[in-house]
Amino acid sequence: MTITGIFSAVFVGLVLGVLGRLIAPGKQKIAIWLTILVGIAAAFVGTAIARGIGYADGTGWSWLEFFTQLVVAAVGVSLVAGFAGKDRRAVRN
Repeated sequence: MTITGIFSAVFVGLVLGVLGRLIAPGKQKIAIWLTILVGIAAAFVGTAIARGIGYADGTGWSWLEFFTQLVVAAVGVSLVAGFAGKDRRAVRN
């Protein structure tokens, strides 16, 4: 993987993470770096799902693949916010 591939993966992860965070219901109390990581993972998982189903051929832009990545990002942000985004002040006695 080249340095431009790494930068593009981070950029796509940022975009997918932020869009997934906007789509996910409720308020997510997670850090932006965690949102980016979820977005990067969603990009890879969404592409794998799209190729597995057969509607992403790997050449050019695919709206169905992007939509799949976006849904995976929204679900991922919701799951991570449920596990890691606890309000620390509510834990105190």
